[in-house]
Amino acid sequence: MSAPSSLPRRRLIVAFAPENAFAPMARSMLARLGYAIVPVEELSLLPGDPSQHRPQLRLVDEGRLARVPPDDPGEPPVPIVLLTRRSPAATRDPRIIGAVRKPAGMHELYRVIQQIFEEKPRSTPRVDTELAARCRMGEREWPVALLCLSENGCLLRSREPLPLGSRVELVFELPQGERVETEAEASYLLISDLGMVFHATPAAKRQAIQTFVARQLLDA
Repeated sequence: MSAPSSLPRRRLIVAFAPENAFAPMARSMLARLGYAIVPVEELSLLPGDPSQHRPQLRLVDEGRLARVPPDDPGEPPVPIVLLTRRSPAATRDPRIIGAVRKPAGMHELYRVIQQIFEEKPRSTPRVDTELAARCRMGEREWPVALLCLSENGCLLRSREPLPLGSRVELVFELPQGERVETEAEASYLLISDLGMVFHATPAAKRQAIQTFVARQLLDA
């Protein structure tokens, strides 16, 4: 694992787990979303006062649970998400608040971390984009731009008015050549841009969007 000192971090997440407990590139992609996962062996490499390096979450391989130190007296317990191949029900450690099947993937970890930390958690990550698209509504069809994209929706800029609640057929092509056609609903407005929620997107197309988002995170 690479030294964490240069990674962006909103929360200190410490891993008591080997590299193979994570899916390939999972940690790299989460770091680009602001969730750097620091191996416990590399805590001493973090800049600043070591006393300030108390984690807010621990990701712990099931085989290393006994290595996790007890919490400091008077401090709230640091929650643990167990990385496991089976149900964690056999352990009675009260710090365990969740589990992810290993090797832990980026999307599974993202959902759990969001639920723990964020007041309004997201189920899927999003990335900024500059993709041309087209909207269809009845006999009308017009060009639009996708400014942000996730598996579940997008932020859309349209010269044509589109009232909230409107449903359109949205068509766009991902850089890897995958064409996506999905129904989308205008669910919120940000200045001149519309937040669209996808409906009934075919599984293969959702996977294509997910792959695109992951690649964009790695290239950021």
